[in-house]
Amino acid sequence: MADQKDTDNDNDDTHLFRDAVKGTRRLKTNTVKPYRSRIKPIPVQSQKDEKLVIEETLEPAPFDVNLEQGDELIYARPGVQNNVMKKLKRGQLSIEAELDLHRMTSDQAREELMDFIVRCQRQHIRCIRVIHGKGLSSKNQIPVLKTKVNKWLRQWDNVLAFCSARPFDGGHGALYVLLKRI
Repeated sequence: MADQKDTDNDNDDTHLFRDAVKGTRRLKTNTVKPYRSRIKPIPVQSQKDEKLVIEETLEPAPFDVNLEQGDELIYARPGVQNNVMKKLKRGQLSIEAELDLHRMTSDQAREELMDFIVRCQRQHIRCIRVIHGKGLSSKNQIPVLKTKVNKWLRQWDNVLAFCSARPFDGGHGALYVLLKRI
C-alpha cells in the first residue's frame, strides 16, 4: 500500500511540473556564454620582477676587460650544439629583430638592451642582431659598448650564445645573439 501512495505522489509531482513548464522549450545546450568576454590580466608585477632580475644580473662585474676594435666576440653556454654555433657564425639563422646602440651612454645602452631582450623573448623571437659599434668615435677609439655588451650578455642566462656578425651585417661592430626559448 505504501508503494501505491509514493507512485501517486510521483504522478502528482510530474503532473504539476509539466503544468508549470507548459509552453517552454528545451535548450539546445547546457552552457551559457558570458555577456562579455573576460579581459586577460596584465602581469604587471611579474614584468617588474623580470626586469629587476635582469637588472641585477647585468650589474657590472668587478673586472673590466677592454677589447680592441678588431677583436671577434664568440660565446656559447654549455649545451649549445656546435652546428647551431656554426649557423650563428655564418649568419644562417634568420635575424628576427635588431637593436642599434650607437650614440647611447652605457646606462642607456644597458637599459635598452635589457628591455629589447625581454620584449623579444615575450614575442618568441630567438635570433637577434645587436649593433654596438666599433668605437671609432670613442676616446682613443676603444669600443666601450662592445666590451660592456659582451659582459652583459654573458651574465644573463636567457642568452644562449652570441658571436660577431658577418662583415655585411656590421662585422666586429655587431653581434648575432641567440636567445633561450621561454
